[in-house]
Parts: sequence; structure tokens; C-alpha cells
Amino acid sequence: MATKIVPLVMAGGSGTRLWPLSRDTMPKQFIPLLEDGLSTFQATLQRLADPAFGAPIVITNNDFRFIVAEQMLALGIQGEIVLEPERRDSAAAIAVGMVIAEKRDPDAVCVALASDHVVGDAEAFRQDCKRAAGLAASGLIMTLGIKPTNPSTAYGYLAPGEALPEPGASRLARFVEKPKLDLAKQYLADGYLWNSGNFLFSAGIMREELARHAPAVLSAAEAAVGRAKRDLDFLRLDPESFSRATKISIDYAVMERTSHAGMLAASFDWSDVGSWDSIHAIKPQDDNGNVLEGPAVALDTRRSLIRSEEMLTTVVGLDDVVVVSTRDAVLVASMAAAGKVKALVEQMKAEGRPEASEHLRIYRPWGWYQRIDIGSRFQVKHIHVKEGGQLSLQKHFHRAEHWVVVTGTAEVTLDGTVRFVHENESVYLPIGCTHRLKNPGKIGLELIEVQVGSYTGEDDIIRIEDIYARS
Repeated sequence: MATKIVPLVMAGGSGTRLWPLSRDTMPKQFIPLLEDGLSTFQATLQRLADPAFGAPIVITNNDFRFIVAEQMLALGIQGEIVLEPERRDSAAAIAVGMVIAEKRDPDAVCVALASDHVVGDAEAFRQDCKRAAGLAASGLIMTLGIKPTNPSTAYGYLAPGEALPEPGASRLARFVEKPKLDLAKQYLADGYLWNSGNFLFSAGIMREELARHAPAVLSAAEAAVGRAKRDLDFLRLDPESFSRATKISIDYAVMERTSHAGMLAASFDWSDVGSWDSIHAIKPQDDNGNVLEGPAVALDTRRSLIRSEEMLTTVVGLDDVVVVSTRDAVLVASMAAAGKVKALVEQMKAEGRPEASEHLRIYRPWGWYQRIDIGSRFQVKHIHVKEGGQLSLQKHFHRAEHWVVVTGTAEVTLDGTVRFVHENESVYLPIGCTHRLKNPGKIGLELIEVQVGSYTGEDDIIRIEDIYARS
């Protein structure tokens, strides 16, 4: 390829099937699930570290903007971070990425990637993308197909058609959504491949096919990009324009309807790590087929996944189970029912349980905080402020706060007066005072915050100044 392949990385999903580890406030693509300590989002970006690929266009949502920026910065990767005002599924995300890529280069060839997949051989992935990009430049919308290892009902299937000049490539004769088991077995026998959800296409062809099959998506994407605004290092799409996009996947919007579809049999191992059984399948297992992570112990247990964040978690005499223990929730499920966790989360949300969506540890652009205890008139938090981070200049109407520094040095602004608070020192912030917390040091700032008052909710905050442009 003479021109670089433009990566469109979709990073706005919620990953509820991996609850309680993955939740709305910190979904699976940003969690270090891999053995090297990287998130799958970071691993996706690393796979693109090749001269054949241009700077990535990352499509995410407002809540994840600082997580995306920080994880990209940690890798030294620069790219465009595009913020969706609401989730409208993959067709709208890909359309937005296509419009931006086309503005850079009218002849751009794009690769659309989910940020939560695991690929076993990064070099094989890059080579397959380069091969598929050549076919995409000739007018095909290529999808990378995965050779099935079992008759899974969790994936869509690709039926190969007329062979193409590139080895392993063919026209896509049929695009099949997730089948029942008997059909999945037949598809394996007929040589169908799994749909990996990775697509390569020229911007021009995708524009034509969206205009033909999903015009509302295309027009909304064009308007949303055309009226987008810069916000710090982010491109914020126009909310009103974007809301007019049909909520539909690229599979339904284009791939099942287009006459320009092609497929390439991938030469790399792949998993979408969509559920706990798929996590078990890709992790190193002991002699009993168990995956044990964190303080976990198993006795007379086989083919199981046991993961604990902090608390010692033990399993005795069970086979084919998933046990995941976090600071505030425990999941116990049969391996066969692992795919039903999403329905469990939906039930908990309907019941108003905050654990369904929120972690105890809440991430912010300046660091994070974690609730230790809460009562009718008090709340205790552990706060971590990263080097150079600072909270907004703010005030509260219903609570006073006590800050006790445990590690590092805090720069505290209190009603216009600046003072430094060191380890084992404290400061009192009365109700209604204007205050700010900053870490001026070279190490992380750790402190304990005790809130006392008639109301300690997160919405009791008036931001006066904020370097992160939060309202």
C-alpha cells in the first residue's frame, strides 16, 4: 500500500459480561487483563505500531476520555480522540471515523477495530491487515475471518464465496448472525469462519455503501463531525447531529446488505474475551485446568477460573465454575452460564444496585478515589492524586471535610490561601469554603478524606475552575 492504513479504534463499550471486574465506569477494554499488564485497548494500539499504519482515530465516549488519553500517553502513542455524546452502536462510530479519515486523505483505507480483542500474533495480524488493505483499495469491504475452534453460538459466521487473487481471500457469500448450536455445527462442516469484527475498507466505498443502506447514519456522522468542537485534546462531536444516527451495528447496516463484501482467513489466534469462559480459555492453566489469579486457592476443583482482587477466595469440590471476587462484589457462576452475566447486570441495574455500574474505586483525570465507609452523616474516602494532578477549585454546601496526608505532599488552597500539608499532617475544610487540592511532588499523593454533613453525595460540588474543562 502506498498510503498508510488509518486505524479506527472503537473504545466505547461497557463489557458487562465480565462483571464484576468490568463495569460502566471502568469497562474491560481499559482493564489490564493480559499477562503483560496492558489493557486490551493498549494492546490494540501496540499492534498498530508499524509504518504501514497511520495515527489512530479512537472513538470513545465522554466518560472514558481521560482514561483513553492516559493509556495512550503511557505508550507514547498520539492520535485523534473522538468523543461520542451517546452510544449509537458501531455503524455510527465507523461512519464518524471514516469521515475524519476521508478529510485527511480522500483515498484513505481504514481498518475498524474493536479495542477489547486479544490477538496472539501481532505480526501476523499486521501482515493480514496489509493483505486485506490491498483488496480494500480495489473496492471491497474486507472482514478478517477466524477459523472456528468449536461450534460457538456466540459469534457471527462468514460463508466463503468466489475465490480472490489473494491467498485465503474470497468474496463473502453470506453473512450470518449468531446461530443456534445445530446450525453452528453445520457451518463448521461447510467451512464457514467466525466474524472477528475487524473490517478494512476504502473511505469512498464505505461512504457509498452507507449512503445506499444507512443514509441516516452517514448524514448524522457528517453533521456531527462538521459541527464538532475542540475540547482540550479531544474532538467533541455535535450532540444534536449525532443523536440522529440510527442505533445499528455495522454488520446489520452494511455488511449483510452490501455486494462489495470480501473476507480473508486470518493467520493469527483471536479472542473477543467477551465472557469469563473466554478469559479462562486464553489464560495459562494449571494441571487441573484451573486459572487462579490473586489470593485464590482451589481444592478438588477442575476447569475453573477463580480470580480475587484482595480477599482470599477459596473453592472446594467444584468443576467448571467461575468465581470472581472484587472489593465490593462476588460472582459465582457455572462456566456454561458465563454468557448470562450480562442479563444478571441488567437485573441488578433494574433493582437500582450501584454495584452493577460503579466500582468502589472511581477514576478521575487527576487520579482516583475509593470509598472506605459511609453512614447517614459521614463518608470516608481514600484519595490518590497522581504527580502534577489537581482537583478543581470547588466548594460544598452540605459538608465539611478533613484531609489527612498519608504519602507525599499536598498543596491546599483554602479561601485563597495556599499551604503545604505533609505526611501525617491534616487540614480542615469548613462547609462553604473555596478549596483546591494539588499534588506538586514527584510521587503519588495519598490521603484520607473524612466528610461530615447532612449530605455527602458527589453532586454536592460547585466547580469554580477546572483544568480538565469539566462543568
